Amino acid sequence: MVFRFPKTLDPITLFHNPSSQASKNALATLKRALTAAEAGEAQTTKRGEFQLEVTTAPPTTDQLRNILDYVTGDPAGAGNNRVFYAVEQVVKGARDAEDAVKRFKEGGLDGGFVRPVTVDWTNGRAVVGDNESEILKMVHQLDVD
Repeated sequence: MVFRFPKTLDPITLFHNPSSQASKNALATLKRALTAAEAGEAQTTKRGEFQLEVTTAPPTTDQLRNILDYVTGDPAGAGNNRVFYAVEQVVKGARDAEDAVKRFKEGGLDGGFVRPVTVDWTNGRAVVGDNESEILKMVHQLDVD
């Protein structure tokens, strides 16, 4: 008998707002993808099963910094329009990553953090909103080498 450690599943986190239709849509997409992966239907994907974590809590400051890096593709938070748009989609009113973290820390209960945000921590990717095709691409690693 050979002893093997169980395979660790990649964590995917949904920062969820149960009263938001977009957030409900993102959750439904993730649940369908997880069910398909568990049933072995995801033959064309690079990732099999994953661990779905759903939270209504805001991210930690470190998690927020990672999310901002993932959505901008720019850890320095440079000021081009694409970066601004991505950052503003994560934290309301933020101009850049530094401003987003400041607003988040000073912003009270949720610091202006916008939900839903789906995060693949293992592969450093995040999707803001309920774009089903983008969520499925991320979850199934369709455009990741």
